[in-house]
Amino acid sequence: MVSIARNFETLFGRKPEVISEAPGRVNLIGEHIDYSEGFVLPFAIADRTYAAIASRSDGLVRIASVQRKENIFSIDIKDVQPGSKGDWEKYVLGVIWSLDIGTGVDILVDGNVPAGAGLSSSAALECSVAVGLNELFGLNKSLEDLARATQKAENIYAGVPCGIMDQSVSLMGKKGSALLLDCRDLSTESIPFSVADAGLELLIIDTQAHHALVDGGYAERRASCESVATTLKIPSMRNLTLDVLDSHRNEITDIEYIRARHAVTEIARVLEAVKALRASDFISLGNLINASHISLRDDYQVSCPELDAAVKASLSAGALGARMVGGGFGGSAIALVKAENVAKTREAVSAAFESRGFKKPRFFTSLPSAGASASRVS
Repeated sequence: MVSIARNFETLFGRKPEVISEAPGRVNLIGEHIDYSEGFVLPFAIADRTYAAIASRSDGLVRIASVQRKENIFSIDIKDVQPGSKGDWEKYVLGVIWSLDIGTGVDILVDGNVPAGAGLSSSAALECSVAVGLNELFGLNKSLEDLARATQKAENIYAGVPCGIMDQSVSLMGKKGSALLLDCRDLSTESIPFSVADAGLELLIIDTQAHHALVDGGYAERRASCESVATTLKIPSMRNLTLDVLDSHRNEITDIEYIRARHAVTEIARVLEAVKALRASDFISLGNLINASHISLRDDYQVSCPELDAAVKASLSAGALGARMVGGGFGGSAIALVKAENVAKTREAVSAAFESRGFKKPRFFTSLPSAGASASRVS
């Protein structure tokens, strides 16, 4: 916090007015169902993105990152509209646009959420800026308001048709708990996630097969679910059962069927995972995690060789459960392992990657952490 304030002053020649932060996330279970009004069970991680912000009187928006301080992106506030110039800056501009900010600002960002690893670095960036602007301009937006605004920014401004899970948990995460999020109405419930008490750890495996969700694969899958909902005249996959889906199979394409089957079964798995956590039944939780990966791999087809290798090697080393996380096509996997087997699991995954000529994976663990916050600079 002190460091980003000092960097801001060095770069922009004045002190920031607000400093904010927001975390990345790991989704324990419930993948690709947030846009189908399902339930998801993510938690905020310790890795965070920070933003230092100050208002301007001349209508100019200037954006920079600590990693690229020599590159200051500038645009007039009147030109902050979808389709404007910008690369990663579009995630920041989208929040400014979505919150209807009409005043110029200087924004410097920094953070340690790995980009492209499926840990939602984009939501961490958006939410950090959103809570900072909310504080700076006294917008009095609720966390639910900010979640919807940042989702809108990513959907429309950045062009990623994501659901609302990532933004919600980045804003609403609680230390020590996973967040059961109802993506229909954004109601939440904190579910204690005390794997350490059971002698377990959740190992996060960054395959370094970095993904991007703007290439159409994500949008195609979302469109399939929405097409099924339209055909069956229901609001979303949340309203569908396997029996109903099977009875209407001849009305939809084979691809639509398997996409919908993933959504229906994954929503059910989330609710079963909550029961398992409440009962401290980590064997059942591991089985549900495994089933989630199989469904994502076979029905939703969003895995990749690196993710499959990470999951297979983790299970061979004794993991209770393992699966890909995030949007897919690369990114990270998680493995629920006994604490004494963490090193063994890392070695097994590393060996599997080396034997197949994959890039060396990265490993880390994280306990559930707090959500976004913002404070005035005195």
